[in-house]
Amino acid sequence: MRALTVFIACLALWINADCQTQSALPFSGPFQRMQLHSTHLNEDRILNIYLPLGYDTLPQQRYDVMYLLDGSMDEDFIHVCGAVQFLSFPWIAQCVPTIIVGIENVDRRRDFTFPTTVAEDAATWPTTGHSAAFISFLADELQPFVDSHFRTTYRKILVGQSLGGLLGCQIYLEKNQLFTDYLIISPSLWWDNESLLRRYKAALSENPNLTSKIYMAVGREGKIMVGDAKRLHRMLKKLRKYEYNPPLLHLKDHDHADIGHMAVFYLLKEMHRAHQRREKF
Repeated sequence: MRALTVFIACLALWINADCQTQSALPFSGPFQRMQLHSTHLNEDRILNIYLPLGYDTLPQQRYDVMYLLDGSMDEDFIHVCGAVQFLSFPWIAQCVPTIIVGIENVDRRRDFTFPTTVAEDAATWPTTGHSAAFISFLADELQPFVDSHFRTTYRKILVGQSLGGLLGCQIYLEKNQLFTDYLIISPSLWWDNESLLRRYKAALSENPNLTSKIYMAVGREGKIMVGDAKRLHRMLKKLRKYEYNPPLLHLKDHDHADIGHMAVFYLLKEMHRAHQRREKF
């Protein structure tokens, strides 16, 4: 009996030691963390990078790049990487393998909004209104940095939700070709009394050469946010009356808090179908 007790105790110690050894093994994955100093923003910015499976073993292959706003580890970076990885599995093939650049936030209200004429909003959020500097950072510093460090194609995808969606809509209007595709989720077009929508109405009638595509989603998010998204979609649809126009995805079972992941998932699939359709012609 004593021998059995000693044997069980030794077995338990061996199992525990083995488990500890296994749990201590480092996890290797397709992630990098980089720092880029921005002269436009006068600060260092942290980038979370996801590289597709096979990036290191296929040195001749180039990859599309997704630029993810709200790209901190505790924001949207990890779950968006999961959606892209899942959809790009060969047996699913509803998204091409894509590099993801998650841009960690410092002050998202500062970076994602243009100046407002609404005094109450300006007083409540005093740092807002500096999106022009952030857009310059994206164009002059971030994109060249990424292109110089990784094997990229010409396709650049911007993903933004809420205020990030507002910024995406602003970039589409002002610097359309900075990105080839825009995945816009629940854009805060109410900002500055919907002034961006008024600018769209004027600009789209004068400039039919906005070639990039907006893939847009909105949820159960109130009359203003849903209505603004529908208005913008109608403007874009009118502009592209005789060509493919991505549909507005209305996810009525999701609100502003939980729409992000499902919207990215379905918008990626729609974008992939659109590119396949375009390649046939």
